[in-house]
Amino acid sequence: MAHSFEPRPVSDNARFDFIVVILALLTAFAPLSIDMYLPAFSAIASDYATDTHHVELSLTAFFFGLFIGQLLYGTATDKFGRKNPLYIGLAIYVLTSIACAYAPDIQWLIVLRFFQAIGACAGIVIARAVVRDLYTPQASARVFSFLILVMGVAPILAPLFGAYITEWMGWRALFLIVAALGVASAVTIHFVLPETRGRRYDVRMRHTGTTYWAVFRDPSFLRYSLTGAIAQSGLFAYITGSPKMFIEIFGLDPTHYSWLFGVNAIGIIGFSQLNGWLLKYYSSRKILNVSLPILAIVSTVMCVMAYINASFWGILLPLFAYISTLGLVFPNAMAGALAEQQERAGSASAVTGSLQFLIAGLVSAGVSQAGGFTDYAMAWVIGVAGLLAVLAYRVMRRPE
Repeated sequence: MAHSFEPRPVSDNARFDFIVVILALLTAFAPLSIDMYLPAFSAIASDYATDTHHVELSLTAFFFGLFIGQLLYGTATDKFGRKNPLYIGLAIYVLTSIACAYAPDIQWLIVLRFFQAIGACAGIVIARAVVRDLYTPQASARVFSFLILVMGVAPILAPLFGAYITEWMGWRALFLIVAALGVASAVTIHFVLPETRGRRYDVRMRHTGTTYWAVFRDPSFLRYSLTGAIAQSGLFAYITGSPKMFIEIFGLDPTHYSWLFGVNAIGIIGFSQLNGWLLKYYSSRKILNVSLPILAIVSTVMCVMAYINASFWGILLPLFAYISTLGLVFPNAMAGALAEQQERAGSASAVTGSLQFLIAGLVSAGVSQAGGFTDYAMAWVIGVAGLLAVLAYRVMRRPE
């Protein structure tokens, strides 16, 4: 017998504001776990008597965990309800965060970061599902706008916070802080957040793979999804390689590095807002057709700068342009990927999210490996990623 649970949409502003804060906190776990410890790379490497290449692998492991986790929670939250998978995810996140703080060596840290990401995925996937369950369409648009803003603000504040905590308390305190945040979230969710979808006995976990494969084989989905994922992999190359480049090679201290990280985050936020304004007058496809050539030009400049071993500003300026242009490319690529997936929008969202972090993990590993051969590994990988994204968009175009 199938059971359904249809909650009454919420429209009052007081409850809207409070629940939005909870959902924003849930979506913040992944970006906080990525960005907050970036300024501590050198400190971690020193503590474990290793180099930053090995520390970068802990970030690569986190990306692969995000790839696996989104696929796991996508179907589980439809079958078992929203809150139970969320509790499990938060429990995994808290326990692995504490374990990361006391990891005896870099190998353990790498493994634990993978499982920490599995826990962090719960907040990303389930927060989106709760929004769809609980709010009217007009309220949902407001909620998603706020969640996107939080995802953009986190890279600005998290490295700065992480730099100061590392300086005052040591890098291990960073993981204890996010663990405490996970506990506080679980308690708040238990008492405040309603269950928005009960257990469904008609949902079959064994059908998940078939649905995901059908989505993946769709040519239009694959074209736009690959374009967006490859383009955004340049962002993850930057996240992985920027501590080494700007702290070790160009000599920035962790605090100044965190400010630089924030400036680039402002760029992508600003262009994302510009994209919203442009969509009032142009289709997402037209914006993508213009922004991708810009990305190709910036990527070419980045490759040239890497080839000539450019100075600080020679790398920073094209890097800022690349990261900012992603604010135009990625949202419209995502819109194109989901445009023909109305009946499978949830599965398509899970597949494209997982594809994004699979490529991110591969790129992150590539930056770590290439770092042993050139100090400009980050710049090379970002440049190549942008060019490959444009190539994928052009080559996979279907005849009109």
